[in-house]
Amino acid sequence: MDLEKKLHQGLQAMGLELPAAARRQLVEYLRLLEKWNRAYNLTAVREIEQMVPRHLLDSLAALPWLKGPRIIDIGTGAGLPGIPLAVARPDLSFTLLDSNAKKIRFVTQAAHALGLKNVAVVRERAEKFQPEEKFDTLVTRAFAAIPDMLIATRHLCALGGRFLALKGVPPREELAALPGGYRAEVQALDVPGLEAARHLIIITRD
Repeated sequence: MDLEKKLHQGLQAMGLELPAAARRQLVEYLRLLEKWNRAYNLTAVREIEQMVPRHLLDSLAALPWLKGPRIIDIGTGAGLPGIPLAVARPDLSFTLLDSNAKKIRFVTQAAHALGLKNVAVVRERAEKFQPEEKFDTLVTRAFAAIPDMLIATRHLCALGGRFLALKGVPPREELAALPGGYRAEVQALDVPGLEAARHLIIITRD
């Protein structure tokens, strides 16, 4: 199937709509990822058709819960979920953070190739990163257990900000170990083309 068509159908099934230009950018991103992946092993997903649900749709499932204007993707890896979200929301400012040099090289190149003016790429460990301004939404896809993530990143969260953690099955042990002063909501996600369960953990400060 045509990749853009597959993406469009998946978005429609999720109740999301993106302009054709944004869908083309996302397909271009997958082509870059597939190309770089042969040399740099950026993702375990090898088939580009499988990258549509497993990378694009899975990342974009968090769209309705973004709170701007400043978003940070912590442990962005190959740019997930940050690049798909930045393409979908050009009105918001995204910082993509990772300490892995080869992944940051790819993310920097991808953001440049896609012409993403709303993306800043930073190579640093989350606990050491000291931005000039804090963030309204902190999003992670495969960074760490939730209690560890909160400890490493709470200095990055603006007053009234939120944390979004994309997970598989609800991480009950992690949620039970939530530090004091935080409140979590679990939102089931329906990602077309994914057999596995997906959930978004929305964490706010009391």
